[in-house]
Amino acid sequence: MCFSVVGALMAIFMAILCLVLVFCFGFVILRWNEVRYMMKGLPPGTMGWPVFGETTEFLKQGPNFMKIHRARYGSFFKSHILGCPTIVSMDPELNRYILMNEAKGLVPGYPQSMLDILGKCNIAAVHGSTHKYMRGALLSIISPALIRDQLLPKIDEFMKTHLSDWDNKVINIQDKTKEMAFLSSLKQIAGMESSSISQPFMTEFFKLVLGTLSLPIDFPGTNYSRGLQARNNIISILNELLEERRASQDTHLDMLGCLMGRDENRYKLSHEEIIDLIITIIYSGYETVSTTSMMAVKYLYDHPKVLDEIRKEHFAIRDRKKPEDPIDCNDLKSMRFTRAVIFETSRLATIVNGVLRKTTHDMELNGYLIPKGWRIYVYTREINYDPFLYHDPLTFNPWRWLGNSLESHSHFLIFGGGTRQCPGKELGIAEISTFLHYFVTRYRWEEVGGDELMKFPRVEAPNGLHIRVSSYSN
Repeated sequence: MCFSVVGALMAIFMAILCLVLVFCFGFVILRWNEVRYMMKGLPPGTMGWPVFGETTEFLKQGPNFMKIHRARYGSFFKSHILGCPTIVSMDPELNRYILMNEAKGLVPGYPQSMLDILGKCNIAAVHGSTHKYMRGALLSIISPALIRDQLLPKIDEFMKTHLSDWDNKVINIQDKTKEMAFLSSLKQIAGMESSSISQPFMTEFFKLVLGTLSLPIDFPGTNYSRGLQARNNIISILNELLEERRASQDTHLDMLGCLMGRDENRYKLSHEEIIDLIITIIYSGYETVSTTSMMAVKYLYDHPKVLDEIRKEHFAIRDRKKPEDPIDCNDLKSMRFTRAVIFETSRLATIVNGVLRKTTHDMELNGYLIPKGWRIYVYTREINYDPFLYHDPLTFNPWRWLGNSLESHSHFLIFGGGTRQCPGKELGIAEISTFLHYFVTRYRWEEVGGDELMKFPRVEAPNGLHIRVSSYSN
């Protein structure tokens, strides 16, 4: 009996010793790699622990992680934070160069989970001539002419209905703007048929969104597994819709009608490309439109002078129109202050922390050697708060965007840059502007209180953001 206990203890001791040795060996190898990389001319920084790198610290500390590393290593440093060796760049001019030079070997480097769930034909996954072709197809259905003639009337009609019954209610503005962003996009894509597929589509879509930002482990119960299943269910819904459209002789004035109109559209997309493009359109606009709308409501409530100014702009528009008249493109052009509010909301809330690129070969960048296959994280959050670029950067001040051409500055990367600049920028601004028009002219509101806001890794209110709404005429 005594021997068996001793044997068991020895086995446990040996197992622990083996783990310690493996860990120490891995640590030594990692540190040797750092020395070897430094000899090759890699940027300063640290790779963290074996296997995990600095991912835990990054997710736990969020923006503070970046501030600490920037203070220690500068605006261009190496780390291991996204499941692979990563270069973090916070330099405005260098970030612009990285985003403008995809042809030189700086291609998209998005997480595998996102690429798997959005599909191999989505715009984030393709590059080169394929990306140019897919982007052309997307731009052909959100051109200024189509926004004016087809999309804006749908957006206006939807927003009027969506905001029609908020009087004397306590609402979760986070849920309402999420629902708004999804349903508005679906209506632009599928027109009249959107109402019949909206609920099953929306249920699966929310699962898909969670799956795109998860570890790519296809195990039952994981967000990744649920995301893949949600993608399959969405494909089934879209397959049925496409089959019905092909069997019909009707003309459809919506995005799907344009994509399927082979005689009119010079971009002849395959069935799979159409499906991936539809998923990408909804996904790319969903979080930016919903979160910017939610945070604009928050900032307007916190800054009464800004609210007064934006109300003046929108009531001036209503004074020029009959009560039932919709918003048109001329009205959008006149919403200069509203556009400034949207930009300032996006800057201060930092809806998008940055974008990822990947090197296709060893290359020199900023005087350092960047190995093939490394990710480059173009981190724009700190740029948004740089006092040398934005005076008093932590203050919500939409007036900073009026008259000084900040939108054209090289450090303006809120919507990306280069050939990957968000193609739906103006469409998204039109949606948010129309939402704000009907919201501020119809209602006044107050926060119920007690709602927590998180700004990293994504901007969200974990328990919702609740407001009590009443009619503005009361």
